Amino acid sequence: MSGLVDRILNLDPTLVYVAVTLLVFAEDAIFVGFVIPGETAALIGGVVASHGRVQLWLVVVLVVAAAIVGDSVGYEIGRRIGPRILRLRILDKRRRRLDDAQAFLRRRGGTAVFLGRFVAFFRAVMPALAGISRMHYRRFLAFNASGGLVWGVGFVVLGFVAGDSYQRIEDTVGRGLAIGIVAVVVVVIVVWRLRRHFAEKRADAAEPARSSKGGQEAQPELDDGHGA
Repeated sequence: MSGLVDRILNLDPTLVYVAVTLLVFAEDAIFVGFVIPGETAALIGGVVASHGRVQLWLVVVLVVAAAIVGDSVGYEIGRRIGPRILRLRILDKRRRRLDDAQAFLRRRGGTAVFLGRFVAFFRAVMPALAGISRMHYRRFLAFNASGGLVWGVGFVVLGFVAGDSYQRIEDTVGRGLAIGIVAVVVVVIVVWRLRRHFAEKRADAAEPARSSKGGQEAQPELDDGHGA
């Protein structure tokens, strides 16, 4: 871990800006999120900023902008060539999760676009699915921009705080303990996110049953047409 952090910190600042921006953009525009989640790039940008190598405010602006623009490109790709996207072989092993994402979008509409930003798989496919469903672009953009802002600022700042804490702990108590503490923090974050994800899935699975008892299923929140 120490070697990786050192290598990241020694990157040229311009390269850090470009790499972080492109990774966040590509995650939503062309499904790179299946391989490298954009949140990893956002966190790395925050860590590098914590060491004074790049400007925190500029990393935040680039990450948020890349998230919003990348989602918009993904939306347009879905709107124009949606059926071909759904037949991509890369999605074969993820067909069940793709069906879950489509069902979530049908039930929640714009809210699904916002919440999908915080789950890696949904973040990669939700823009294209919104385009395929013909959600009105202005509605999509409103939820997309809100999610991109909260997600971008949150993960860059989290990386900034974690990076700064790592350096302070390392200087005070030594490299070995610092790595151990960082590892514990990472595990806690991962466990928390997994528990939240599974709780959401259980809630989504229970909702159709509750709706059927009421004698009426939830209707889609999607608008027809394509706005400017």
